Amino acid sequence: MSDDNKTTFGQRLREIREGFEPAFWVANISEIFERLSYYAAFASLANYLHETLTFPTEQAANLAGLFGGLVWFLAIFGGALADRLGFRRALSLAFFILSVSYFLLGSLGAGWMGPVRAAIPLGLLVGFVLMLPALGIALVKPCVVGTTARASSENVRSIGYSIYYTLVNIGGTAGPFVASWAHRHLGVENVFRVAALSVFVTFFGVLAFFREPRRSGGDARVASLSEVARNFGKVLRNPKFMLFLLIFSGYWVVFWQQYITLPIYIHEFIDPKADAELILITDALTVISLQVLASYVTRRVPAFRAIILGALITSAAWIILALRPAVWAAVASLFVVALGEITQSPRYYEYVSRLAPPGQQGTYMGFAFLPIGIGSLLAGRLGGALVHHFGEVTHQPERIWWAITGVGLATTLLLWIYDLVAKPSEKNETH
Repeated sequence: MSDDNKTTFGQRLREIREGFEPAFWVANISEIFERLSYYAAFASLANYLHETLTFPTEQAANLAGLFGGLVWFLAIFGGALADRLGFRRALSLAFFILSVSYFLLGSLGAGWMGPVRAAIPLGLLVGFVLMLPALGIALVKPCVVGTTARASSENVRSIGYSIYYTLVNIGGTAGPFVASWAHRHLGVENVFRVAALSVFVTFFGVLAFFREPRRSGGDARVASLSEVARNFGKVLRNPKFMLFLLIFSGYWVVFWQQYITLPIYIHEFIDPKADAELILITDALTVISLQVLASYVTRRVPAFRAIILGALITSAAWIILALRPAVWAAVASLFVVALGEITQSPRYYEYVSRLAPPGQQGTYMGFAFLPIGIGSLLAGRLGGALVHHFGEVTHQPERIWWAITGVGLATTLLLWIYDLVAKPSEKNETH
């Protein structure tokens, strides 16, 4: 390495070392524990509701879908609320809410909750408790992203977002692993208590170490709640964009089955002793390992074609499990699901940013999360109905995955037709 290269490399390291305020590291490390807790809870939730709280499979899947879906709806308004409270207070409140909600979720079957269960129908009680984490997460995300922007110097801000994305994936990978360990050694209800402990410790870490990042004069003003509502109206009045979001929700209906239907399917129809939580690590590990490679391989593929290709790959993944109900087939299906995810995910956000009218990129990017929430809610209803019908009534559980594949292929076809008819990519992309 030449002296000039050494100097340049040394300067870059110094810029990175000096370019982030302490608040950047506190906020982003806290995101690891938030994601760890969320995915630990999600990995165990469906089987916990079905096997421990004895909900029928259909209702258990519906409630699991509610848990995943509400997060993405409330996140639309979380930024405005966090801006009003300030990041330090919003983060502290968020982690406190998460601590209480995960602890309550794991204690729903405890003796001391008996009077509450007697006074409130269990389905209503569980539904209310499942809404609480969504409120906490909706506050965490804008605080961490906002802190990353404010607490990073301009010359290292892009690196700051890369660090954020990496730490999110680390937390997402660790969550099912922690859930697996807690389930095996402490019992499934303690998965949620371990999740509560993780975010409770983070609550004190935020109080002790997080300081409100500075506001530079160039910071964009965050929209108020009323402005968010008006922006929502603007999006609703764009039928082309709304149609795209509704169609793309079908992708997430297929994707979220790994957390909603698959754990129940594994225990009911493959092996009741299988470590479902450990199996769910497959997706996150694949994303971490292959995202850079996938982005490089598909770099010349137009964004919308990458979205269609990703939807097709994820849809076809479940054919493996339909043909062979085995643990290895579940792992193979999840691996292919992840290949579809890393093919479409970065290109989806690129496409939405190009589709947005001038001056409305922020609004459109905020509502780009809607399909994830809609998909989770619909995935719970669909997955529960399929498990009940094909698994418990007709005793043909493999047809669950043929039906899920059908939804994905229909979504892929609709995306292809949408691109042919609407042709929004012709104006905004270079083919």
